[in-house]
Amino acid sequence: MRAAMIGDNCIDYYERLGRWYPTGNVVDTGVNMKKLGMNVSLISTTGTDEHGKLVVRTLNELGLDLSHLTIKEGKTAVTYMDLVDGERIHGEYMEGVLENMEFSEEDIRFAAKHELIHSALWGKAENILGEIRKKSQGIFSFDYADRMEDPIIRITEPYVDYGFFSYHSGRDPFIEGFLRERVSNGMKQAIATLGEKGSLVYDGKEFYEYGVFPCEVVNTIGAGDSFIAGYLYGVLNGMSIEKCQETGTRLASEVIGVFGPWTE
Repeated sequence: MRAAMIGDNCIDYYERLGRWYPTGNVVDTGVNMKKLGMNVSLISTTGTDEHGKLVVRTLNELGLDLSHLTIKEGKTAVTYMDLVDGERIHGEYMEGVLENMEFSEEDIRFAAKHELIHSALWGKAENILGEIRKKSQGIFSFDYADRMEDPIIRITEPYVDYGFFSYHSGRDPFIEGFLRERVSNGMKQAIATLGEKGSLVYDGKEFYEYGVFPCEVVNTIGAGDSFIAGYLYGVLNGMSIEKCQETGTRLASEVIGVFGPWTE
């Protein structure tokens, strides 16, 4: 099975610690899916600088299909990060070549050939999902992070089968109503990750709640993306909702036990 990741890539730079690595919402989800045995393509744009070369080299070594990764003259996106007691802290973001990232008709046709098409809030792909959907029989998923009121939700939810949201207040009437609304507006499943409280899924009939695995926390970066990767791997392999939650949760617990956004 093949999964297309459409959207952002960047470098997370921990200046105080002198560490950096390639990342991005769809990059992290894609790498984690590749490590689970999926064939993964990245549709994105990176720069011609040393950071861009690092992105290309790293993802090539990991075995991702980069045939639709555009190399554009300019700087690769960088997020300046810090780490305090295992919690990542986002600093300044330099968008670089992603500021004017566009997707071609060939990118759209290529994405449509995959069994899974995944994008995320900062991936600038919201306006092409409808075009891909017309050409594809695949499953569509989207990571909305914690932006519960972002207009992108309304733009994309008619095309998205599996919508992922981050919500840290635990299960409450708000998140239950929010997930119900997403499914009533077209999603097959709406999924909320609840941090230390696990995850909550609504499929139009009932809610499914799942906890967490105890683990040592080194860096919380990548927890959400790895959960999404595990969950979607379960979907593509016909697992039950509870098993999808378990697979995503287990992978996330492994990822937060290392410094970077995917396991070694």
